Amino acid sequence: MNHPPPFWKTKLLSELSSKEWEMLCDGCGFCCLKKIVDDQTEETHYTAIACRLLEPQTCRCSDYANRKEIVSECIILSPENTEAMSFLPKTCAYRLVSEQKDLPSWHHLVCGKPALIHKKGCSVQNKVVSEEYIHPEDWEAFITEV
Repeated sequence: MNHPPPFWKTKLLSELSSKEWEMLCDGCGFCCLKKIVDDQTEETHYTAIACRLLEPQTCRCSDYANRKEIVSECIILSPENTEAMSFLPKTCAYRLVSEQKDLPSWHHLVCGKPALIHKKGCSVQNKVVSEEYIHPEDWEAFITEV
C-alpha cells in the first residue's frame, strides 16, 4: 500500500500548521546556544553556553511558552522569520526543509525514536553549561563546532 509522502516533503515551511511546525523540531538544542558573530567575516560561531532556560538533559526549554518574555534576545523561529535560518546548524530540520533537503535518518519523524538524536550525539544533551555561570567576556573560550 502506498503511503502519501510526509508533510515536510510536500509543504513549504510557510504552509505548515502549528502542530506540524512544532513536530518538525528535532530537539537538538543548538538554537538555544549562545552565538558569537564575527564582526569582520559575519561568520557565526556557536559556543557550548546554553540559554539559562535550556534543560541540558532534555534539550528543551524550561518555559517555552514564555521564553521571549524571560529572555528578550530569544529568537522565535517561525516561517515568517526565515532570516534566522542562517543561524541554525546545517542539521536543523527547519533549515533542511527550507532548503528542500531530506531530514537525517536519526530525526524522530523519520525513525520514530525521539531519543536517537541524543544517542547519535547530534544534540547538545549534557554538552553545555548555562549562561548563568559564564561571563559574556569569556564566551570566546567556549566556541565549539556544530
